[in-house]
Amino acid sequence: MAAAARKAAVAKKAAAAKRTAKNSAGSGTGKRAPSKVPAEKTAASGTAAKRAASGTAAKKAVSAKKLTPAKKSAPAKKTAPAKKSAPAKKSASVKKAVPAEVSPARITPAKPPRGESHTALVRRARRIDRELADVYPYAHPELDFENPFQLVVATVLSAQTTDLRVNQTTPALFAKYPTPEDLAAADPEEVEEILRPTGFFRAKTKSVMGLSKALRDDFGGEVPGRLEDLVKLPGVGRKTAFVVLGNAFGRPGITVDTHFQRLVRRWQWTDAKEPDKIEAAVGELFPKTGWTMLSHHVIFHGRRICHARKPACGACPIAPLCPAYGEGETDPEKAKKLLKYEKGGFPGQRLNPPQAYLDAGGIPAPPLGAPGAGSPVSGSPARGTG
Repeated sequence: MAAAARKAAVAKKAAAAKRTAKNSAGSGTGKRAPSKVPAEKTAASGTAAKRAASGTAAKKAVSAKKLTPAKKSAPAKKTAPAKKSAPAKKSASVKKAVPAEVSPARITPAKPPRGESHTALVRRARRIDRELADVYPYAHPELDFENPFQLVVATVLSAQTTDLRVNQTTPALFAKYPTPEDLAAADPEEVEEILRPTGFFRAKTKSVMGLSKALRDDFGGEVPGRLEDLVKLPGVGRKTAFVVLGNAFGRPGITVDTHFQRLVRRWQWTDAKEPDKIEAAVGELFPKTGWTMLSHHVIFHGRRICHARKPACGACPIAPLCPAYGEGETDPEKAKKLLKYEKGGFPGQRLNPPQAYLDAGGIPAPPLGAPGAGSPVSGSPARGTG
Protein backbone atom coordinates (compact mmCIF):
# COMPACT_ATOMS: atom_id res chain seq x y z
CA MET A 1 0.00 0.00 0.00
CA ALA A 2 2.83 2.21 0.86
CA ALA A 3 4.58 1.33 -2.29
CA ALA A 4 1.51 2.07 -4.28
CA ALA A 5 1.18 5.40 -2.59
CA ARG A 6 4.72 6.23 -3.38
CA LYS A 7 4.20 5.31 -7.06
CA ALA A 8 1.17 7.51 -7.20
CA ALA A 9 3.12 10.35 -5.65
CA VAL A 10 5.91 9.91 -8.15
CA ALA A 11 3.41 9.81 -10.97
CA LYS A 12 1.90 13.03 -9.72
CA LYS A 13 5.30 14.63 -9.51
CA ALA A 14 6.12 13.45 -13.05
CA ALA A 15 2.82 14.76 -14.29
CA ALA A 16 3.47 18.04 -12.52
CA ALA A 17 6.95 18.20 -14.08
CA LYS A 18 5.51 17.60 -17.52
CA ARG A 19 2.98 20.33 -16.95
CA THR A 20 5.73 22.63 -15.79
CA ALA A 21 7.79 21.81 -18.89
CA LYS A 22 4.79 22.39 -21.07
CA ASN A 23 4.08 25.61 -19.29
CA SER A 24 7.65 26.72 -19.73
CA ALA A 25 7.46 25.89 -23.42
CA GLY A 26 4.21 27.72 -23.60
CA SER A 27 5.77 30.69 -21.88
CA GLY A 28 8.54 30.76 -24.51
CA THR A 29 5.95 30.86 -27.14
CA GLY A 30 4.31 33.57 -25.19
CA LYS A 31 7.51 35.58 -25.33
CA ARG A 32 7.43 35.31 -29.06
CA ALA A 33 3.80 36.03 -29.01
CA PRO A 34 4.26 39.42 -27.57
CA SER A 35 6.59 40.19 -30.52
CA LYS A 36 3.92 38.91 -32.87
CA VAL A 37 1.16 40.67 -31.04
CA PRO A 38 2.71 44.13 -31.31
CA ALA A 39 3.34 43.46 -35.01
CA GLU A 40 -0.28 42.56 -35.47
CA LYS A 41 -1.20 45.52 -33.41
CA THR A 42 1.21 47.61 -35.51
CA ALA A 43 -0.26 46.19 -38.66
CA ALA A 44 -3.66 46.82 -37.29
CA SER A 45 -2.66 50.28 -36.27
CA GLY A 46 -1.07 50.81 -39.71
CA THR A 47 -4.21 49.66 -41.34
CA ALA A 48 -6.13 51.86 -39.00
CA ALA A 49 -3.77 54.67 -39.82
CA LYS A 50 -4.26 54.05 -43.51
CA ARG A 51 -7.95 53.92 -43.01
CA ALA A 52 -7.74 57.03 -40.93
CA ALA A 53 -5.59 58.66 -43.56
CA SER A 54 -7.96 57.58 -46.28
CA GLY A 55 -10.80 58.75 -44.12
CA THR A 56 -9.04 62.07 -43.65
CA ALA A 57 -8.37 62.24 -47.36
CA ALA A 58 -11.96 61.41 -48.00
CA LYS A 59 -13.00 64.05 -45.56
CA LYS A 60 -10.66 66.49 -47.27
CA ALA A 61 -12.01 65.42 -50.63
CA VAL A 62 -15.51 65.85 -49.33
CA SER A 63 -14.61 69.18 -47.87
CA ALA A 64 -12.85 70.02 -51.09
CA LYS A 65 -15.94 69.08 -53.03
CA LYS A 66 -17.96 71.19 -50.68
CA LEU A 67 -15.54 74.05 -51.06
CA THR A 68 -15.30 73.72 -54.82
CA PRO A 69 -18.92 74.60 -55.48
CA ALA A 70 -18.51 77.42 -53.02
CA LYS A 71 -15.58 78.70 -55.05
CA LYS A 72 -17.52 78.22 -58.24
CA SER A 73 -20.58 79.80 -56.76
CA ALA A 74 -18.53 82.78 -55.64
CA PRO A 75 -17.58 83.69 -59.20
CA ALA A 76 -21.15 82.91 -60.16
CA LYS A 77 -22.28 85.50 -57.68
CA LYS A 78 -19.76 87.92 -59.09
CA THR A 79 -20.69 87.16 -62.65
CA ALA A 80 -24.40 87.24 -61.91
CA PRO A 81 -24.49 91.05 -61.96
CA ALA A 82 -22.44 90.94 -65.15
CA LYS A 83 -25.06 88.72 -66.72
CA LYS A 84 -27.73 91.11 -65.55
CA SER A 85 -25.80 94.09 -66.86
CA ALA A 86 -25.11 92.35 -70.15
CA PRO A 87 -28.75 92.47 -71.22
CA ALA A 88 -28.79 96.14 -70.25
CA LYS A 89 -25.93 96.74 -72.66
CA LYS A 90 -27.70 94.72 -75.30
CA SER A 91 -30.87 96.67 -74.78
CA ALA A 92 -28.91 99.87 -75.12
CA SER A 93 -27.46 98.65 -78.38
CA VAL A 94 -30.91 97.64 -79.51
CA LYS A 95 -32.19 101.12 -78.80
CA LYS A 96 -29.45 102.53 -80.98
CA ALA A 97 -30.07 100.00 -83.71
CA VAL A 98 -33.79 100.63 -84.05
CA PRO A 99 -33.55 104.18 -85.47
CA ALA A 100 -30.59 103.10 -87.61
CA GLU A 101 -32.82 100.65 -89.43
CA VAL A 102 -35.26 103.43 -90.22
CA SER A 103 -32.77 106.00 -91.44
CA PRO A 104 -29.19 106.77 -90.33
CA ALA A 105 -29.98 110.41 -90.84
CA ARG A 106 -32.56 110.26 -88.07
CA ILE A 107 -30.00 109.34 -85.41
CA THR A 108 -26.83 111.10 -86.32
CA PRO A 109 -27.51 114.38 -88.04
CA ALA A 110 -24.15 116.03 -88.59
CA LYS A 111 -23.98 118.94 -86.22
CA PRO A 112 -20.84 120.94 -86.82
CA PRO A 113 -18.55 121.08 -83.80
CA ARG A 114 -18.13 124.27 -81.91
CA GLY A 115 -15.30 126.27 -83.29
CA GLU A 116 -15.54 124.52 -86.68
CA SER A 117 -12.58 125.57 -88.78
CA HIS A 118 -13.05 127.37 -92.05
CA THR A 119 -11.58 124.40 -93.90
CA ALA A 120 -14.04 122.00 -92.28
CA LEU A 121 -16.91 124.35 -93.10
CA VAL A 122 -15.84 124.53 -96.75
CA ARG A 123 -15.70 120.74 -97.01
CA ARG A 124 -19.10 120.28 -95.39
CA ALA A 125 -20.75 122.97 -97.55
CA ARG A 126 -19.32 121.58 -100.78
CA ARG A 127 -20.39 118.07 -99.88
CA ILE A 128 -23.96 119.28 -99.40
CA ASP A 129 -23.87 120.97 -102.80
CA ARG A 130 -22.58 117.78 -104.43
CA GLU A 131 -25.39 115.78 -102.86
CA LEU A 132 -27.96 118.30 -104.06
CA ALA A 133 -26.48 118.18 -107.56
CA ASP A 134 -27.07 114.43 -107.59
CA VAL A 135 -30.65 114.87 -106.40
CA TYR A 136 -31.46 117.75 -108.78
CA PRO A 137 -29.39 117.22 -111.94
CA TYR A 138 -32.12 119.11 -113.83
CA ALA A 139 -32.03 122.21 -111.58
CA HIS A 140 -32.76 125.34 -113.60
CA PRO A 141 -34.25 128.83 -113.30
CA GLU A 142 -37.98 128.33 -112.84
CA LEU A 143 -39.06 131.36 -114.81
CA ASP A 144 -39.99 130.97 -118.47
CA PHE A 145 -37.95 133.28 -120.73
CA GLU A 146 -36.54 133.41 -124.24
CA ASN A 147 -34.15 136.37 -123.91
CA PRO A 148 -32.57 138.61 -121.26
CA PHE A 149 -35.38 141.17 -121.47
CA GLN A 150 -38.05 138.58 -120.69
CA LEU A 151 -35.95 137.22 -117.82
CA VAL A 152 -35.36 140.58 -116.14
CA VAL A 153 -39.06 141.48 -116.40
CA ALA A 154 -40.18 138.07 -115.13
CA THR A 155 -37.74 138.24 -112.23
CA VAL A 156 -39.06 141.63 -111.13
CA LEU A 157 -42.62 140.33 -111.34
CA SER A 158 -41.78 137.25 -109.20
CA ALA A 159 -41.50 139.30 -106.02
CA GLN A 160 -44.13 138.32 -103.44
CA THR A 161 -45.65 135.61 -105.64
CA THR A 162 -44.82 132.27 -107.18
CA ASP A 163 -42.83 131.69 -110.33
CA LEU A 164 -45.81 129.64 -111.48
CA ARG A 165 -48.12 132.65 -111.38
CA VAL A 166 -45.53 134.77 -113.19
CA ASN A 167 -45.11 132.11 -115.88
CA GLN A 168 -48.87 132.02 -116.35
CA THR A 169 -48.98 135.80 -116.71
CA THR A 170 -45.99 136.75 -118.86
CA PRO A 171 -47.12 135.03 -122.10
CA ALA A 172 -49.86 137.62 -122.54
CA LEU A 173 -47.53 140.45 -121.53
CA PHE A 174 -44.75 139.53 -123.95
CA ALA A 175 -47.18 138.73 -126.73
CA LYS A 176 -48.45 142.32 -126.58
CA TYR A 177 -45.14 144.02 -125.62
CA PRO A 178 -42.24 141.93 -126.98
CA THR A 179 -39.50 144.59 -126.67
CA PRO A 180 -38.41 147.21 -124.12
CA GLU A 181 -39.55 149.93 -126.49
CA ASP A 182 -43.03 148.41 -126.74
CA LEU A 183 -43.44 148.07 -122.99
CA ALA A 184 -42.04 151.55 -122.33
CA ALA A 185 -44.73 153.08 -124.57
CA ALA A 186 -47.60 150.95 -123.22
CA ASP A 187 -50.74 152.19 -121.51
CA PRO A 188 -50.14 151.65 -117.77
CA GLU A 189 -53.74 150.63 -117.17
CA GLU A 190 -53.53 147.91 -119.78
CA VAL A 191 -50.29 146.61 -118.26
CA GLU A 192 -51.84 146.67 -114.80
CA GLU A 193 -54.74 144.57 -115.98
CA ILE A 194 -52.38 141.97 -117.41
CA LEU A 195 -50.24 141.88 -114.27
CA ARG A 196 -53.15 141.80 -111.82
CA PRO A 197 -52.80 138.02 -111.08
CA THR A 198 -49.25 138.51 -109.79
CA GLY A 199 -50.28 140.80 -106.93
CA PHE A 200 -48.98 144.31 -106.20
CA PHE A 201 -49.72 144.89 -109.88
CA ARG A 202 -49.58 148.71 -109.75
CA ALA A 203 -46.11 148.80 -108.23
CA LYS A 204 -44.93 146.07 -110.58
CA THR A 205 -46.33 147.92 -113.58
CA LYS A 206 -44.38 150.99 -112.58
CA SER A 207 -41.17 148.92 -112.20
CA VAL A 208 -41.32 146.99 -115.49
CA MET A 209 -42.30 150.07 -117.50
CA GLY A 210 -39.59 152.09 -115.75
CA LEU A 211 -36.84 149.54 -116.48
CA SER A 212 -38.08 149.28 -120.08
CA LYS A 213 -37.69 153.04 -120.49
CA ALA A 214 -34.19 152.88 -118.97
CA LEU A 215 -33.21 150.08 -121.36
CA ARG A 216 -34.57 152.08 -124.27
CA ASP A 217 -32.98 155.38 -123.27
CA ASP A 218 -29.72 154.33 -121.63
CA PHE A 219 -28.75 150.95 -123.11
CA GLY A 220 -30.09 151.03 -126.66
CA GLY A 221 -32.94 148.67 -125.91
CA GLU A 222 -30.56 145.93 -124.72
CA VAL A 223 -30.21 144.43 -121.26
CA PRO A 224 -26.70 145.17 -119.95
CA GLY A 225 -24.49 142.28 -118.93
CA ARG A 226 -22.77 143.98 -115.98
CA LEU A 227 -23.86 144.01 -112.37
CA GLU A 228 -23.24 147.73 -111.88
CA ASP A 229 -25.49 148.55 -114.83
CA LEU A 230 -28.28 146.14 -113.97
CA VAL A 231 -28.73 147.44 -110.43
CA LYS A 232 -29.41 150.91 -111.87
CA LEU A 233 -32.63 149.67 -113.49
CA PRO A 234 -35.91 150.37 -111.60
CA GLY A 235 -36.94 147.39 -109.46
CA VAL A 236 -33.64 145.54 -110.02
CA GLY A 237 -31.43 144.72 -107.03
CA ARG A 238 -28.42 142.45 -106.65
CA LYS A 239 -30.61 139.36 -106.35
CA THR A 240 -32.44 140.04 -109.61
CA ALA A 241 -29.21 141.09 -111.27
CA PHE A 242 -27.49 137.80 -110.43
CA VAL A 243 -30.47 135.84 -111.76
CA VAL A 244 -30.11 137.66 -115.08
CA LEU A 245 -26.31 137.47 -115.18
CA GLY A 246 -26.16 133.79 -114.31
CA ASN A 247 -28.98 132.52 -116.50
CA ALA A 248 -29.04 134.94 -119.45
CA PHE A 249 -25.33 135.76 -119.77
CA GLY A 250 -23.63 132.77 -118.15
CA ARG A 251 -21.83 134.95 -115.61
CA PRO A 252 -21.64 133.43 -112.10
CA GLY A 253 -23.77 134.92 -109.36
CA ILE A 254 -25.41 133.89 -106.10
CA THR A 255 -29.15 134.40 -105.89
CA VAL A 256 -30.01 135.11 -102.26
CA ASP A 257 -33.77 134.69 -102.19
CA THR A 258 -35.89 133.66 -99.20
CA HIS A 259 -35.22 129.95 -99.76
CA PHE A 260 -31.48 130.49 -100.04
CA GLN A 261 -31.38 132.58 -96.87
CA ARG A 262 -33.34 130.01 -94.89
CA LEU A 263 -31.31 126.99 -95.92
CA VAL A 264 -27.80 128.39 -95.57
CA ARG A 265 -28.64 129.43 -92.01
CA ARG A 266 -30.10 126.00 -91.23
CA TRP A 267 -26.93 124.42 -92.55
CA GLN A 268 -24.87 126.90 -90.51
CA TRP A 269 -22.91 128.13 -93.47
CA THR A 270 -23.41 131.60 -92.05
CA ASP A 271 -25.43 133.31 -89.35
CA ALA A 272 -25.73 136.56 -91.33
CA LYS A 273 -29.21 137.87 -92.07
CA GLU A 274 -28.55 140.61 -94.61
CA PRO A 275 -28.59 139.34 -98.24
CA ASP A 276 -25.31 141.03 -99.18
CA LYS A 277 -23.52 139.55 -96.15
CA ILE A 278 -24.97 136.10 -96.88
CA GLU A 279 -23.83 136.41 -100.47
CA ALA A 280 -20.29 137.32 -99.39
CA ALA A 281 -20.06 134.58 -96.73
CA VAL A 282 -21.35 131.80 -98.98
CA GLY A 283 -19.30 133.03 -101.93
CA GLU A 284 -16.13 132.34 -99.92
CA LEU A 285 -17.07 128.67 -99.55
CA PHE A 286 -17.39 127.85 -103.25
CA PRO A 287 -15.47 128.53 -106.43
CA LYS A 288 -17.01 131.37 -108.40
CA THR A 289 -17.69 129.17 -111.41
CA GLY A 290 -20.23 127.16 -109.40
CA TRP A 291 -22.22 130.02 -107.89
CA THR A 292 -25.14 129.95 -110.34
CA MET A 293 -25.76 126.21 -110.12
CA LEU A 294 -25.30 126.35 -106.33
CA SER A 295 -28.16 128.85 -106.24
CA HIS A 296 -30.38 126.56 -108.29
CA HIS A 297 -29.59 123.53 -106.12
CA VAL A 298 -30.35 125.35 -102.88
CA ILE A 299 -33.53 127.02 -104.16
CA PHE A 300 -34.81 123.76 -105.67
CA HIS A 301 -34.27 122.00 -102.35
CA GLY A 302 -35.92 124.80 -100.40
CA ARG A 303 -39.03 124.69 -102.58
CA ARG A 304 -39.38 120.93 -102.70
CA ILE A 305 -38.24 119.51 -99.36
CA CYS A 306 -36.74 122.00 -96.89
CA HIS A 307 -39.83 124.19 -96.53
CA ALA A 308 -40.08 127.14 -94.20
CA ARG A 309 -42.87 125.83 -91.95
CA LYS A 310 -42.85 122.06 -92.37
CA PRO A 311 -39.51 120.73 -93.62
CA ALA A 312 -39.75 117.14 -94.83
CA CYS A 313 -36.77 115.96 -92.78
CA GLY A 314 -37.74 112.30 -93.03
CA ALA A 315 -37.55 112.43 -96.84
CA CYS A 316 -34.49 114.66 -97.10
CA PRO A 317 -31.53 113.18 -99.00
CA ILE A 318 -29.01 115.32 -97.13
CA ALA A 319 -30.41 114.72 -93.64
CA PRO A 320 -27.14 113.13 -92.40
CA LEU A 321 -25.34 116.39 -93.26
CA CYS A 322 -27.93 118.78 -91.86
CA PRO A 323 -27.38 120.39 -88.43
CA ALA A 324 -31.07 121.38 -88.38
CA TYR A 325 -32.38 117.84 -88.84
CA GLY A 326 -35.47 117.31 -86.70
CA GLU A 327 -36.99 120.76 -87.12
CA GLY A 328 -39.54 119.19 -89.43
CA GLU A 329 -41.37 115.87 -89.84
CA THR A 330 -38.92 112.96 -89.39
CA ASP A 331 -41.31 110.09 -90.08
CA PRO A 332 -40.52 108.96 -93.66
CA GLU A 333 -44.12 108.25 -94.64
CA LYS A 334 -45.46 111.50 -93.23
CA ALA A 335 -42.56 113.44 -94.71
CA LYS A 336 -43.30 112.11 -98.20
CA LYS A 337 -46.69 113.78 -98.05
CA LEU A 338 -44.97 117.16 -97.63
CA LEU A 339 -42.96 116.92 -100.85
CA LYS A 340 -43.79 119.42 -103.59
CA TYR A 341 -43.50 119.77 -107.33
CA GLU A 342 -42.13 116.81 -109.24
CA LYS A 343 -40.95 115.21 -105.97
CA GLY A 344 -44.56 114.95 -104.90
CA GLY A 345 -46.02 114.33 -108.35
CA PHE A 346 -47.26 117.90 -108.80
CA PRO A 347 -46.80 120.16 -111.85
CA GLY A 348 -43.73 122.34 -111.74
CA GLN A 349 -43.43 126.11 -112.00
CA ARG A 350 -42.65 126.43 -115.70
CA LEU A 351 -45.04 126.08 -118.60
CA ASN A 352 -42.03 125.41 -120.86
CA PRO A 353 -39.42 123.66 -118.69
CA PRO A 354 -36.09 122.31 -120.01
CA GLN A 355 -36.08 118.87 -121.57
CA ALA A 356 -33.89 117.50 -118.76
CA TYR A 357 -36.64 118.38 -116.31
CA LEU A 358 -39.23 116.56 -118.38
CA ASP A 359 -36.93 113.54 -118.76
CA ALA A 360 -36.64 113.39 -114.97
CA GLY A 361 -40.41 113.11 -114.61
CA GLY A 362 -41.21 116.78 -114.16
CA ILE A 363 -44.66 117.96 -115.22
CA PRO A 364 -45.16 121.30 -117.01
CA ALA A 365 -47.30 123.86 -115.22
CA PRO A 366 -50.79 124.52 -116.64
CA PRO A 367 -51.41 127.85 -118.40
CA LEU A 368 -53.48 130.56 -116.80
CA GLY A 369 -57.17 129.72 -116.97
CA ALA A 370 -56.63 125.98 -117.28
CA PRO A 371 -58.50 123.68 -114.82
CA GLY A 372 -56.77 123.92 -111.45
CA ALA A 373 -54.49 126.72 -112.61
CA GLY A 374 -56.18 129.30 -110.43
CA SER A 375 -55.06 127.63 -107.18
CA PRO A 376 -51.60 126.62 -105.98
CA VAL A 377 -50.68 123.29 -107.52
CA SER A 378 -48.17 122.34 -104.88
CA GLY A 379 -49.52 123.32 -101.50
CA SER A 380 -48.50 126.60 -99.92
CA PRO A 381 -47.07 129.10 -102.41
CA ALA A 382 -43.32 129.40 -102.67
CA ARG A 383 -41.61 132.75 -103.05
CA GLY A 384 -40.21 133.67 -106.40
CA THR A 385 -36.56 134.40 -107.09
CA GLY A 386 -37.08 138.04 -107.94
